[in-house]
Amino acid sequence: MASDEAPKPAADRIRVVGKWVGALEVDLGAWTVPMLRAEVARRVGDGVEPERVGLIFGGRVLKDDPPASLREAGLKANAKVLSSLTSPDRAKEIAAEAAKAKAEEEHAARLVRLWDAAKAMSQRHTDGSFLEDEDYNLDLEDQSGQKVMFGSVDDMKALKMALMLHQKAKTQMKKKMYKEALDVLIMAEEAFSLCDSKLIEKVDNVPMLQLDIVWCYFVLRDISCLEVAGTRLEKARVGFERSHGKDSSRFRVLQSGRQADLAIYIRLELLEGVVAYHNGQTEKARGSLTSAQAKYLQLQVPDEAISMLMDMGYEARSAKRALKMTGYDIQSSVDLLCDEREKKIRRQEEDRERQREILEQMRYGKTPMNKAVDLQKLRGLTNIGFEKYLAAEALRINENDAEKALDLLTNPEENCILQNKIQARRRRATRGSSSSRAARTAPATNNSQAFVSAPPHAVDGNAPPHAADGNPPEGNNADGNLPEGNDVDGNPPEGNSAQLLDSVEAMINEETANQDVVMTDEVAVNDEDTNSHPVPARDVSMESELAHELTGDALDDYDIEVSDEGQAIAEYLSLLESAASS
Repeated sequence: MASDEAPKPAADRIRVVGKWVGALEVDLGAWTVPMLRAEVARRVGDGVEPERVGLIFGGRVLKDDPPASLREAGLKANAKVLSSLTSPDRAKEIAAEAAKAKAEEEHAARLVRLWDAAKAMSQRHTDGSFLEDEDYNLDLEDQSGQKVMFGSVDDMKALKMALMLHQKAKTQMKKKMYKEALDVLIMAEEAFSLCDSKLIEKVDNVPMLQLDIVWCYFVLRDISCLEVAGTRLEKARVGFERSHGKDSSRFRVLQSGRQADLAIYIRLELLEGVVAYHNGQTEKARGSLTSAQAKYLQLQVPDEAISMLMDMGYEARSAKRALKMTGYDIQSSVDLLCDEREKKIRRQEEDRERQREILEQMRYGKTPMNKAVDLQKLRGLTNIGFEKYLAAEALRINENDAEKALDLLTNPEENCILQNKIQARRRRATRGSSSSRAARTAPATNNSQAFVSAPPHAVDGNAPPHAADGNPPEGNNADGNLPEGNDVDGNPPEGNSAQLLDSVEAMINEETANQDVVMTDEVAVNDEDTNSHPVPARDVSMESELAHELTGDALDDYDIEVSDEGQAIAEYLSLLESAASS
């Protein structure tokens, strides 16, 4: 009787020489290098670990990564493989080196992804070609939260990119990932270099970046960077003086006399003192460290003052930050907290309006170059009497060129053709599935954020004051994003963010209930011209990581916990005293 089992493939024989000598019958298509290594280790005996076995074939070392069958590795029947055995310590060294090389390769690949994601996001959110599944927007703002146009379009793109990378690095620094943060800071510096140098001189983001880079050098104890550290600190000092004014005079005026930047100068003077000490400049080091210590003592907030603000209903972190930035003045701290509360409420209103605009733009579809319909130009056309749906479609197919759209709308023949085309698509859409209309607006509720706002530290050189109560605020000094709806004291609002977006969408649906406006949803989506320009591939996970790590806190750069700085100041002052007494 014939057997139902399929015949097993014939085994191939290979010869092993060296540390173990013998023949092995293997399936070249199924066996992998790790399997062969493990089998040779078993044949050697004495509990030899597979990692200690080296395999050489055809003059090259057989590696486990990437996984491949023996046939893919080049082995054939009767192939001769040389085996060797390393010492246990050497095996561990090899394994550690391999692991290190793999980690470095992965890190390098991640940096490339990070750069590409930041570049793609800055491109889309500058030229208006954002995607339907993005319910946030990246904007640049000054210290008061006002949107600004920063130089040319290319400058805007480069600045947004630099700010996102800098924020990513700051997030890594907070997680004590200084080596990884340093690589990202260098990329942010490269992005800043793409901006017009005369424009970025007006903001303190660049000197802040220089300071962060040197701080990473210090924490990593990288003495080899001592010379370049001194150069970077000089650039930071000049940059701060240019943007903040001499002795921070301009910064104080814009901050209503507050000393929000005190922690920055503690770190700057500490690092200047460290560099001077290692260069043998004892007196300069003592002067910088003594000045840093004096400023450090000014930031030691009394517990009694914190308790007074907490009794008023503020959180401990919020109270401490406000007190540090106002020199422990209770009334000034309360004023700061109230001011930030008002700004937060105003921004939430602006956020809702911007979310409404994004949802409205989604209804009109994209231009052939994947850009949204320009609502300002749309309002201009509707103000002179054109129907909204017709004006939106004219702008869409003409790539937001208002002149061409106006020519089309004022040409009776072309206007009639456009209306007939729209009516035909409306009838096709009416016959189609009613579920398609709901699907087009669904992505707006997938993200808990309404939109991302990424302001620089102010066009006049100062960071925008923000949420001194210490909770996720609404703007960002360099690259923040919208908080997830928390109130000024860090508490969630009534209802979650998804409910907020639902309410915004319901408002839009009510306003656009007339047939003409609703019809534009079917018009733009089904137009043969839509997306004629292919959308580049996205790294969604990396883009989401960048977007969700934006803090939205304009004072975050200045709100530094200086305990590490205090310890370092004491350490180097002690070293100076020891050197003086010896």
